[in-house]
Amino acid sequence: MANVTVIGAQWGDEGKGKIVDWLASRADAVVRFQGGHNAGHTLVVGEQVYKLSLLPSGIVTGTLSIIGNGVVLDPWHLKSEVEKLRGQGVEINAENFAIADNCPLILPVHRELDGLREAAAGAGKIGTTGRGIGPAYEDKVGRRALRVCDLAHLDAMEPQLDRLCAHHDALRAGFGQPPIDREALLNELREIAPFVLQFAEPVWRRLNKVKKAGARILFEGAQGVLLDVDHGTYPFVTSSNTVSGTAASGSGLGPSATGFVLGIVKAYTTRVGSGPFPTELEDETGQRLGERGHEFGTVTGRKRRCGWFDAVLTRQSCAISGVTGIALTKLDVLDGFEKVKICIGYRLRGPDGTAKVMDYYPSHAADQAAVEPIYEEMDGWLGTTAGARSWADLPAQAIKYIQRVQELIETPVALVSTSPEREDTILVRDPFAD
Repeated sequence: MANVTVIGAQWGDEGKGKIVDWLASRADAVVRFQGGHNAGHTLVVGEQVYKLSLLPSGIVTGTLSIIGNGVVLDPWHLKSEVEKLRGQGVEINAENFAIADNCPLILPVHRELDGLREAAAGAGKIGTTGRGIGPAYEDKVGRRALRVCDLAHLDAMEPQLDRLCAHHDALRAGFGQPPIDREALLNELREIAPFVLQFAEPVWRRLNKVKKAGARILFEGAQGVLLDVDHGTYPFVTSSNTVSGTAASGSGLGPSATGFVLGIVKAYTTRVGSGPFPTELEDETGQRLGERGHEFGTVTGRKRRCGWFDAVLTRQSCAISGVTGIALTKLDVLDGFEKVKICIGYRLRGPDGTAKVMDYYPSHAADQAAVEPIYEEMDGWLGTTAGARSWADLPAQAIKYIQRVQELIETPVALVSTSPEREDTILVRDPFAD
């Protein structure tokens, strides 16, 4: 049986939580391989609603859930999320949950720096969640991060703290802030260390055992490909690689283990925060999409910007991430539209006013902001797709829309999600069977 890697193929918020939850019930292990607690998943299981932002979605089903080394970990948020889920009756222990001991930590100083930078940026704000994700990744690359394994050696941390403080104290001084209170930081770490260390281990060992046993592994990504630090709408991106290839480096398993790459794609397009958005609708239609889709961020509560489906962006994401098949979500939000539009290309006008037609999204921020969408219009459908569990339950025009989407993005549809409920899913191709 194949392993499956799940990624968002747009700007995040594609409905990965429901799909990962659906797949996790059939997996033997679920692995988060990048990001932090800046990406929220909402799971609806029966009458119970679970909101996760750090823990792998498999934890709700009791599946072995692992936070890989590619994740940056806020230990205080971890404790809060674990306690909340335990309060909802979810069993979490060292048997069904593990954290890579080489995972970098998000510290209070990272959260503070995130907020200071955004406040000072003015019109140049990137739109971060303010949770310290970016600064923590910077420290990882700068080789001054504290890691989970360091929590077991807090009395021997002076050299690491010297490197950390030398960097951050200079930055803090520039913002008019006092130096890091080293003793206060150490006291906070001493207090939280026992909670984190009960789950810490070299998870690559456990994952390799799972792999050798022929068990099914589900790799769970956060955010979306268009937020990838290399391939996204830079600088309005996250601080990690969100593409499928990161599943290998962020988990401790080789690239051969990633298996079927399932790209989660919303039937229209949304984005939270700043940055270019070619198909954004700042009109009644955009408002209607937002209201019907309940488009508010799970983590931030911020209203999502909404627009028509952008086939150019999604095709690019699928190509960059080697997507095998997509899961099309929130199709029911388009129910009742007389006409629906799909972006099939862009026009980019030069200084002399002449327009260049493009079938890809350019890399430069100015060009990204300037492209104009070229639309193809289709008839909508009056019937409902909500709760459909087979093709026979879908209106004919909805099926035509799905078929046109997969033609334009050059990637087949594997699943169609028609509501937040786990079972309201049309299975076209089983990712675990490949």
